[in-house]
Amino acid sequence: MDDLRPFLRRRSDGRCRLMGILNVTPDSFHAPSRVNFDSAIDRGLKMWTVGADWIDVGGESTRPGAESVNSVEEKNRVIPVIKALRKANPNGLISIDSRRADVARAALDAGANMVNDVSGLRDPEMESLIIERKCAVCIMHMQGEPGNMQRNPVYEDVVAEVYTSLNSTADRLVAKGLDANLICLDPGIGFGKTLTHNLELLHSRSESNYSILWGVSRKSMFAQLLNREDTEQRLAGTLGVAAHAMLEGVDLLRVHDVEAHSDLLTTMATLRPELDQ
Repeated sequence: MDDLRPFLRRRSDGRCRLMGILNVTPDSFHAPSRVNFDSAIDRGLKMWTVGADWIDVGGESTRPGAESVNSVEEKNRVIPVIKALRKANPNGLISIDSRRADVARAALDAGANMVNDVSGLRDPEMESLIIERKCAVCIMHMQGEPGNMQRNPVYEDVVAEVYTSLNSTADRLVAKGLDANLICLDPGIGFGKTLTHNLELLHSRSESNYSILWGVSRKSMFAQLLNREDTEQRLAGTLGVAAHAMLEGVDLLRVHDVEAHSDLLTTMATLRPELDQ
């Protein structure tokens, strides 16, 4: 794919673009999303078929309380999957979900198009890699680390603080030569935020001129909001946020359930043609 920039902006009919989650892990929070090599390839190909623009391949769980995985193990999990997906679909869009520059570099070499970094490029080598490769990047906000991020997160103004941080990192990349249209920002719903923080962020799409990605799929906010403790009971809430995201002009949604989201967004685009850009 020569020009990725259109794929980081919502579609011309107003639909959000979809990023399918592919967790090559034994411990991701939503158990049905965990896959091994063989099932990862089948699931990735199916997600493309039913409406995913991107497949996001991750080899380390970043759920609250998750333990870190070393980079060797992370690469062993994700690189064969990325290579196989690239071979099966030479034009498919793939992102690598990693906080580590060496993993991201290996993933880009294997055929990934974008780096999705939940730590917001805290690793200085990650920023250097993005500039060197001129690749697409998703910068996410996270207060703390996965192991401690939900221990009493505090903000004076969560929207201002999150977007000031994200915009500052993005602006720095642009100043170093990266095309602004290759950048998307993720406010990090559930990553060092309370339910109140999450809801404030979900009402604040207009806080940046960069593309915006939301990742809310089946997250714990629905346990608090809807009393749905089991992640398998959280699809309806997730789809509700997706509908809101489309109305708010969000560009990308990172989701477990690609087909359901595609159906929802297609129906909304039909019923609300005024959303067409």
